Amino acid sequence: MASPPMAEEGNDNLGPEISMQRTRWATRKMTVKSGTKKRLSLIGRKQHNRTASEKKRASGGAGSLQQPEEAVPEEQEVDTQSESAHDEGGPAPRQLYFGQPLPRELQDEEGKPARQFTRNKIRTAKYTPLSFIPKNLFFQFHNVANIFFLFIVILVIFPIFGGVNPGLNAVPLIFIICVTAVKDAIEDYRRTILDNELNNAPVHRLLGVENVNVEEDNVSLWRRIKKATSRFFGALWRAIEGLWKKDEHAAEEKSKSVDPRMSIETRTTPWEAVASPMSRNSFVSAREEIQMTPVPSPLPRNHEEAPSTSTAVENEGLLLQALKGDMINPDVPISGKARFHRDAWKSLVVGDFVRIYNDDELPADIIILATSDPDGACYVETKNLDGETNLKVRSALRCGRTLKHARDCERARFVIESEPPQANLYKYNGAIKWQQKVPWDPKGEPREMSEPISIDNMLLRGCNLRNTEWALGIVVFTGHDTKIMMNAGITPSKRARIARELNFNVICNLGILVAICLVAAFVNGVTWAKDDASLAWFEYGSIGSTPELTGFITFWAAVIVFQNLIPISLYISLEIVRTLQAYFIYSDIGMYYDKIDQPCIPKSWNISDDVGQIEYIFSDKTGTLTQNVMEFKKATINGQPYGEAYTEAQAGMNKRMGIDVENEAKVIRAEIAAAKVRALEGLRSLHENPYLHDEDLTFIAPDFVEDLAGKNGREQQEANAHFMLALALCHTVIAEKVPGNPPKMEFKAQSPDEAALVATARDMGFTVLGSANDGINVNVMGEDRHYPVLNTIEFNSSRKRMSAIVRMPDGKIILFCKGADSIIYSRLKKGEQQELRKETAKHLEMFAIEGLRTLCIAQKELSEEEYREWRKEHDLAATALENREDRLEEVADKIERDLTLLGGTAIEDRLQDGVPDTIALLGDAGIKLWVLTGDKVETAINIGFSCNLLHNDMDLLRIQVNEDESGMSSEEDYLAHAEEQLDNGLAKFQMTGSDEELKMAKKDHEPPAATHGLVIDGFTLRWVLSDALKQKFLLLCKQCKSVLCCRVSPAQKAAVVAMVKNGLDVMTLSIGDGANDVAMIQEADVGVGIAGVEGRQAVMSSDYAIGQFRFLQRLVLVHGRWSYRRLAESISNFFYKNMIWTFAIFWFQIYCNFDIAYIYEYTYILMFNLFFTSVPVILMGVLDQDVSDTVSLVVPQLYRRGIERKEWTQTKFWAYMADGVYQSAACFFIPFVFVTLTATAAGNGLDIAERTRLGCYIAHPAVFTINAYILINTYRWDWLTLLAIVISDIFIFFWTGVYTASTYAVTFYQAAPQVYQELTFWMCFIVTPAICLLPRLVVKCIQKQTFPYDVDIIREQAKQGLFDDPQAVATAAAASEGLEGTSTGSSASSGKMSGRSRKSKHAQYASVDEDRRPIYPPSIAATHNTRAQNGSDGTNYIMQNRQSMDLPEAELVDSIQREIAGPGRPSIDRARPSYDRVRRSIDRVRPSFEASNDFTSAARLSRIESSHSAQGLPGQRRFNLTTVRKRGLSAFSKQSIE
Repeated sequence: MASPPMAEEGNDNLGPEISMQRTRWATRKMTVKSGTKKRLSLIGRKQHNRTASEKKRASGGAGSLQQPEEAVPEEQEVDTQSESAHDEGGPAPRQLYFGQPLPRELQDEEGKPARQFTRNKIRTAKYTPLSFIPKNLFFQFHNVANIFFLFIVILVIFPIFGGVNPGLNAVPLIFIICVTAVKDAIEDYRRTILDNELNNAPVHRLLGVENVNVEEDNVSLWRRIKKATSRFFGALWRAIEGLWKKDEHAAEEKSKSVDPRMSIETRTTPWEAVASPMSRNSFVSAREEIQMTPVPSPLPRNHEEAPSTSTAVENEGLLLQALKGDMINPDVPISGKARFHRDAWKSLVVGDFVRIYNDDELPADIIILATSDPDGACYVETKNLDGETNLKVRSALRCGRTLKHARDCERARFVIESEPPQANLYKYNGAIKWQQKVPWDPKGEPREMSEPISIDNMLLRGCNLRNTEWALGIVVFTGHDTKIMMNAGITPSKRARIARELNFNVICNLGILVAICLVAAFVNGVTWAKDDASLAWFEYGSIGSTPELTGFITFWAAVIVFQNLIPISLYISLEIVRTLQAYFIYSDIGMYYDKIDQPCIPKSWNISDDVGQIEYIFSDKTGTLTQNVMEFKKATINGQPYGEAYTEAQAGMNKRMGIDVENEAKVIRAEIAAAKVRALEGLRSLHENPYLHDEDLTFIAPDFVEDLAGKNGREQQEANAHFMLALALCHTVIAEKVPGNPPKMEFKAQSPDEAALVATARDMGFTVLGSANDGINVNVMGEDRHYPVLNTIEFNSSRKRMSAIVRMPDGKIILFCKGADSIIYSRLKKGEQQELRKETAKHLEMFAIEGLRTLCIAQKELSEEEYREWRKEHDLAATALENREDRLEEVADKIERDLTLLGGTAIEDRLQDGVPDTIALLGDAGIKLWVLTGDKVETAINIGFSCNLLHNDMDLLRIQVNEDESGMSSEEDYLAHAEEQLDNGLAKFQMTGSDEELKMAKKDHEPPAATHGLVIDGFTLRWVLSDALKQKFLLLCKQCKSVLCCRVSPAQKAAVVAMVKNGLDVMTLSIGDGANDVAMIQEADVGVGIAGVEGRQAVMSSDYAIGQFRFLQRLVLVHGRWSYRRLAESISNFFYKNMIWTFAIFWFQIYCNFDIAYIYEYTYILMFNLFFTSVPVILMGVLDQDVSDTVSLVVPQLYRRGIERKEWTQTKFWAYMADGVYQSAACFFIPFVFVTLTATAAGNGLDIAERTRLGCYIAHPAVFTINAYILINTYRWDWLTLLAIVISDIFIFFWTGVYTASTYAVTFYQAAPQVYQELTFWMCFIVTPAICLLPRLVVKCIQKQTFPYDVDIIREQAKQGLFDDPQAVATAAAASEGLEGTSTGSSASSGKMSGRSRKSKHAQYASVDEDRRPIYPPSIAATHNTRAQNGSDGTNYIMQNRQSMDLPEAELVDSIQREIAGPGRPSIDRARPSYDRVRRSIDRVRPSFEASNDFTSAARLSRIESSHSAQGLPGQRRFNLTTVRKRGLSAFSKQSIE
């Protein structure tokens, strides 16, 4: 409720001169009004920690917020809600004081403010210069292997354990830690750059006025240390950077203006950092004597004549209602110090006055006090909050609209009582209080005044001010207390799933290591305990003084020797592999978007394998699936369909029917291009429209132009002209003229639909030139006209319509109404226009089948008396203190009845290129896609059909809990209602939502059948995400092919992602383009941001940044699948090769009493994981391809192995480990036998059966075996892989030859010539690999021949050339699937239809809110009723100014025949390619358009009889003229009207 405006003067003189009145309703989503109820948690995780938490204090909450003499219901809510939140330990409500001292209870002992508010500086980066090293090390040592490696490094420091070089042993660990740290620093630096850009962005802040709510210069010691650290590192970086950028800073400083204060002509604030770390310069001269605000100085206020004292006392209540609120105290002197200075965002504090200019982004949550609009209105774009680019209206407080200048703010005296910070984007409760003297008692005490504050009086951080010169407000929430930041969540540290699961395998290998070390310790200890062994006589004694101590030392020595069982080289190799994978993803030209120069940018390099295991994708709608570009495509006017178009939905429908859509599209687009040429020629012949631009024309209808020219009769000409005029008059758009030759008119609107309608009127010759205070200026076919707009009743989500009352040039008053077709049809005059209504409904249904957003246009002619009476009621409702919005809606409802239908429009919400194909491809791969959007339900359903997410034969389940606006319903009532609907939905699948069903669901990765889709809104989602219902909701969603969550907040998006990710233990991916998507992007395992033209917040928070949604198919199905398979294979092979190498040393210990002697020369151990075997396995992880990228897209089903996680399993791991143990035994014992059982002597006669030379015998065949094994497991044998393997094999020979040629080899000196000349060596080198690899080769052959994987079959087909022409293959596959689906679907539909003909499944609803109407089952018409008629913000429905009366059938037939025969209009039964094409598509499925027994949209609309319209007149009867009407011919001729 808001304080009443001053009573309008001259209400009794309502004529053409009446000023325009605009009625606004909130367009926000309603929330539960019960203030005593505890808020339901939306996310299962804590809100992120505040950088500076508020001090909690004992407070009774906000005081009673009241208007004089009356209590305000909303204020009680503030009290109870605030107290409840405070009692529960949450932040307390806040009171802000302006122009008056802080009360004692809000001060501490020193007289300073007792509360500290969160700073406005935000940080989304994970690290700071101080926290980077400890925090990054903490994250890295989450890895069990790193802890083990650190322990080994410490162990090697002690020489007693046999460590050779502690420093050298530490190098690998230091390398992996440093590489990972550098990578993390680079990733986090990008976030820091964005943070700094936002924190240093400019804002105009009022200085020179004391802000008593915060303490000045309250900087803690910790913050001073952090600031000093940041300055130091910043200076260090700038010094380094300055080496190559010496001149840039000087040039930048020179270019800065001496006085950057904005001039009067300035409209926007330049987006540049205003506070650099180097210095803080003053931006306003101290001598400045004028206010910065570019508004005219206010004129002296004219004090109204005060009534007499006696009258005032008697009627003070009424006078207070009429009094205009004003917070400015004129008795306060002006100091002259108050100035608006340019400052940085981070400097803002709670209680600051700020001025925002057009196109500026909001730096904090601000309560609006005044705007440049006299009515206090301003427009805001909320794309970063809810993804919608349409403008929303916000209003300044009535009591603050007199504030214009800094001096006014200085004299203002008021108190704001606010609720605590909370994440709900659609709700805010507060109040403003002030004292004001009354004119009828100037010497008396000032009266206590108050006004409630709602979300409509707030501008939220992240939004942009549009089409408003300036707005002045008060900062109420800053930094992480703002709603957008409370919805954002913490920047997570993501680890790949394989990396997490690898910890288990590392622990298993650690267990194996401990086991073999215990064996070594026990055997060695027992050996040294024997007195009768030769060891006691020939050795100098054990290193330990006792056998027990010797065993203990041997254990730790064995840990060092066998440490490669947990290979640190694996982690180094994985970092290299993932980095190279990220580079190749970045370099893929197939994901490059040239329009904005945007490649696919991997921002998190370590989760590429996660992209290959995605089972659920969560997508935003606006800007992600769609371009958010609305194009007017078709219209139906006076029963005539117009417009040529070929939509994505129509192409998808034809594709499912087996039609070659590519060839069809080429033909149709050629026809449309030719039609566009004819339409433009016709329009220019009618009128040389300077505002008509060829490229902007979207309504391609040459037949419309012909009718507009009067070629088919005067009636249709007038109907078309009146329809376009209605589009040009019934709207709230703002027109802007762009200079040029020719000039251009652009329109900005609260809804992109509305802008599309007005733009089409412009193209047809009805151009909106702009708005005046009392009406609209329109250029009608070259003639400038002014239309006074008496009232505008704006659109909102509950009304689903808007109206404009216009005085026409002939003096008539006409109400134009546009809105959802079901709403308009329910308000048409009963008993009239039966045939036109039926025909229009058919056209609208066919438009909807094409995926177009349909709306209706209607009108009503008002008499002077009728309007005068209504205007009085409207003014009374507008000044009501209680239930003002409800009363306004009730008054509007009275006038919007008995309408006359004009026609309908069809608008296409353009999808991004390739969206339907991408969704279909991802669906074929087994990926489930959910849409989470802030848009309305009906809009989301429309897009679902357009992009093939929903299909005509789906049964849509609508889960909806309606809010009780009275506030009487309890949480238990809402939960019970939600549970009942969930149980009904689960019953369709014979489920109950039990724990057993959840366990089965976790194991089931099959995609659900395409029989059901689920739609839910944000309010209902609030309840189903509760702990009691979450499991049932999750199981119900899993059974549905598609899920659409509409009107959801960012926090709810993240909650849904978390529910699926944790509840089903699946891999998730979120994709979005705005700041409202950041929370779900961070919550998902993989976050993808779309780099749009507008905000880049989603990109900065994402793991991958792409230019278009269609690139997701290549990222996921190609690179994701490759990366997952490569990583899984690489890790398995890495463990295998280290198992061979390490266990060969273990087998040698059998022959040396486990004294932990090395079998290999020490350089072999160093070189093994560095050069001998590392490159082939790395190349496998980077370059291996089982199938090409083309085949991966043609056969997306290959991706399902990733969803089922079959590439990396424990079975596979242990199989490779077992293979490694077997091959290690072969690699050791075969050479051992050759060396020990045969004579081996060097050329000089000396025996070479020595430890390191035996190791040489073992190492060579082991390296060859390992590399050959890797080659066998590699699918793609390209020249680089083969070259790497050959070089790796040769390198061991090269190293042995070079190293042993020098005396640095010591005992290994001349080993190469000694070993290489032995025949036994070469026999070992041949026999050992053959015996090692034989089992693997046999198993692989059997598997591929007998139990082939899908990829084996596809590879064989690719070899046969079946995929040489993938386009043809894809088209044929789609066609065959479509034909099968059509036949089966048709028969199934027939069966369902027969059942429904006997008993209707749903009740009929005459006039029900679109959000509350049940969704009807599909019809044979291949259409779905839910999306055929839907409202959208600001869409218009208008019809010709004529009345249609039901006449006797004979007379009407006669009138039609006379008109057909008349010279003015012989026939309009002409070819319309687009219309006929859709009609044929329907006729393929059913013989007749009228044959359906189900409530198709056309049938439903034609049967609506509304309680909003007057009852039919006695004697009227209905009739059907289908047999006498030709298609497209109006049933209402001029004769019938007369």
